[in-house]
Amino acid sequence: MKKLLLSIFIFYSISFETFSHVGHYAKYDYLEYELFRNNKPIGYHKYDFKREGNNLTIYNEVSFKITKLGIDLYNYYASGQEQYIDGAFSGFKSETNQNKKEKYVNISIDKKDKNLVIDGSSYKGKADKDIIIGTWWNHEIVQKKAQISAVSGRIIEQKVEFIGKEDVKIGDKTYKTLRFNFSSSDPSLSKDKKLNTDIWYEENTYTWIKAAFDKTGYWEYRLKEIR
Repeated sequence: MKKLLLSIFIFYSISFETFSHVGHYAKYDYLEYELFRNNKPIGYHKYDFKREGNNLTIYNEVSFKITKLGIDLYNYYASGQEQYIDGAFSGFKSETNQNKKEKYVNISIDKKDKNLVIDGSSYKGKADKDIIIGTWWNHEIVQKKAQISAVSGRIIEQKVEFIGKEDVKIGDKTYKTLRFNFSSSDPSLSKDKKLNTDIWYEENTYTWIKAAFDKTGYWEYRLKEIR
């Protein structure tokens, strides 16, 4: 019981006091993650942070493929742009080729009510301005009730559970991290639509260190390079 109460206290302290804006990433220009499936490297996920005055644009690129006996069974490529002005979200767009199936999403801000306008391959319509893009690098996601798929624009209502503090070793470096589990709030979703992902953020910098989930295999994102 003491451990549970401590976890709850830490979670609320983190989510309401420190997880507040993208300014924590002001010193970063580049993040790169290596993707693994069943502990075998299959691709990468990169973020380039470009700044111009008060404007911040994050260019992201994901590429991986699954092969067996030298034959490509699955190919995936996506690229996108996430934009902020004075630290506030101002737009997003992406294009994805998911094993020859094209998906996309474009998100803008309604000038009148400041809510989000989504034009995606899975959802078209408006969404509350407090919802966040599910690109994981931004630790604000732990305090949101929903995220938007960066692939198709689908709105994913979520529950976030603080699992605890953990040491995560990648290569020769060990990170002091905070581990969270993200799961879908809607129990009626089909298994392939349900969210169930563990995310690790570095305790002092809030940098995304690692992600893991089970979906036709065990997947991991591991931080490879930061500068």
